[in-house]
Amino acid sequence: MHKIESHEITLEAALTVASNLSEADRREIEEGWGQNVIETFTTIAKTKSGEYIVMPNGKTAALIGVEDTGIVWMVCTDDILDFPIAFARWVKGWVESRPEPLLWNYVDKRNTTHLNLLKFLGFKFLRELPFGPNQLSFIEFCRVRLF
Repeated sequence: MHKIESHEITLEAALTVASNLSEADRREIEEGWGQNVIETFTTIAKTKSGEYIVMPNGKTAALIGVEDTGIVWMVCTDDILDFPIAFARWVKGWVESRPEPLLWNYVDKRNTTHLNLLKFLGFKFLRELPFGPNQLSFIEFCRVRLF
């Protein structure tokens, strides 16, 4: 069994992920959200509560978090592909452990890795809409926790 760990986000971890970001995540941030990757990740590390994920091979492979309003977010490097099943199971456990009644956000329609992961995690796709400064196709998604 491969062991994946998470730790409270740090600037160093955020910059490691930013420097090795998957192409799909880079495109989503730069083209979809219209943001600079390094600036965005520096802000995340300084202002958001989140975690960084370390793979069994010791590589920092992702950042993950939830904002106060239930906005769930994750950005990844291609290092998640070295242990795809272990990574997906770890994220599923993380999502299922969240106390928020609603988790939601938007994902770039071109980001098939995240779309497949979101489906595996039990998120529902609500609608496709033009989003961001370039009006690219994004898909709104959510997961409602029933008590």
